[in-house]
Amino acid sequence: MDFNVRKLAADAGIFFSRAVQFTEERLGQAEKTELDAHFENLLSRADCTKNWTEKIYRQTEVMLQPNPGARIEEFLYEKLDRKVPPRPTNGEILGQFMLEAAKEFGPGTPYGSTLIKVGDCQRRLGGAEREFLQTSSISFLTPLRNFLEGDWRTISKERRLLENRRLDLDACKARLKKAKTAEAKAALEFNTSHCNALCAFVLSFCMCLSSHQLWNEELDKAEHEMRVAQTEFDRQAEVTRLLLEGISSTHVNHLRCLCEFVEVQAMYYSQCHNYMQELQRELGRSPHSLEVNSHPAGSPTDPSTFLPLNSPSLLETDALQIEEVQPPASGTRKAKVLYDYDAGDSSELSLRADELITVYTVPGMDSDWLIGERGNQKGKVPVTYLELLS
Repeated sequence: MDFNVRKLAADAGIFFSRAVQFTEERLGQAEKTELDAHFENLLSRADCTKNWTEKIYRQTEVMLQPNPGARIEEFLYEKLDRKVPPRPTNGEILGQFMLEAAKEFGPGTPYGSTLIKVGDCQRRLGGAEREFLQTSSISFLTPLRNFLEGDWRTISKERRLLENRRLDLDACKARLKKAKTAEAKAALEFNTSHCNALCAFVLSFCMCLSSHQLWNEELDKAEHEMRVAQTEFDRQAEVTRLLLEGISSTHVNHLRCLCEFVEVQAMYYSQCHNYMQELQRELGRSPHSLEVNSHPAGSPTDPSTFLPLNSPSLLETDALQIEEVQPPASGTRKAKVLYDYDAGDSSELSLRADELITVYTVPGMDSDWLIGERGNQKGKVPVTYLELLS
């Protein structure tokens, strides 16, 4: 392999000089070019976005796949660019065990027939879980990982380059300052040499003239290098600024992905609820359920002492009638709408971004919702779409 020794030596010298300069800045022994306040805010916002995105991503991974060994295996397959082998969910494994047990005990026995029903339900629950994991990974985890491994790496690279450009610019400023000081000193010596004795005049004049010309050239060179460094720094600062301002678009994209994740999660739990309700109805219609539930009334295992899964909750039976809701005497607040919202039913109020509405709450209402009023219109509005004003 052909090594360029001079280039390696030059790069090593630049690296060492920057390290010394950075250390002197930390110790307050060297001047530092400061970025404007808006740029510093963009940097802080970008760092905050990266840190929290990383935490949310890692914890979502833990929630979706609690097994660390499985997560490591999936990570290795991704790095090797190979497809992850299909892995049955715990629900599917449990359902398969129940179905195999039913064959051993006899499908016609009370225990065997019940095992078949419960095992089939567990398999469907496992299938719903598999679909939930796959969809969540595509709609939520993948965009977060793409930001961390793609956009953020680009931002980090340009920030490091900007820091190097700043160090180069400060080094040029220091050299220019030093050259100006030396040039002024040489000019002073050149002027005072005219007052010396005649015998030493020629020698002193020649030396001062040569020194003056030398520092003039050094000053011109330093000024040229500083102009070049300033241009490169300004160009790199603009590139970095554009990338940092793109964090707002990242937030919008992550917001959309978060809403999709919530929808997928709600659909998954709804499927599980429906499967369990169906299983409960099947077991309730089974003639063997009489034997299972033959306990004295009022006993701890009496089904009548529990609220059935499909029974309406207190809030559902006593449904909130929007027309009858009256605002409290005190406690109403103004709120600014952040995003457009289309009402899901007649009890909700459609919203338009940037409009102002009056909001308040009523006893027994879900904390995620408020009552909103706009003129003669009234309805429930989601809290996450509002900015409450003092």
